[in-house]
Amino acid sequence: VPFLLVALWAFARGSPDLHARLLAHRTYGPMLRDWELRRAIPVRGKVASIGAMSASLLVLALTTERIWTTVAVGAVMAAVAAYILSRPS
Repeated sequence: VPFLLVALWAFARGSPDLHARLLAHRTYGPMLRDWELRRAIPVRGKVASIGAMSASLLVLALTTERIWTTVAVGAVMAAVAAYILSRPS
C-alpha cells in the first residue's frame, strides 16, 4: 500500500493518465480515492496493519535479548498505530 500511495502521488505530478488509471482500478481505486480525497484508511486496513505490528512486536520481544530494542520498536509502532487510528475510516 505505501508503494501505491507513492505511485499515486508521483503520477499525479508526472502522468495524469496513469494517475487516472490508478484511481479507476477495480481493486485499488476505491482505497486510493479515499486516501486522496479524505486521507481515510478502511477499517479492514487499520485492523490488518495494527495486527501485523502487534504480531511483529511479539516476535521481536520473544526473540531478542535486548529489552531496549523492543521498547524502542514498540514506541515507534505505537506512534504509527496512533496515526493510523487517527485517520477517518
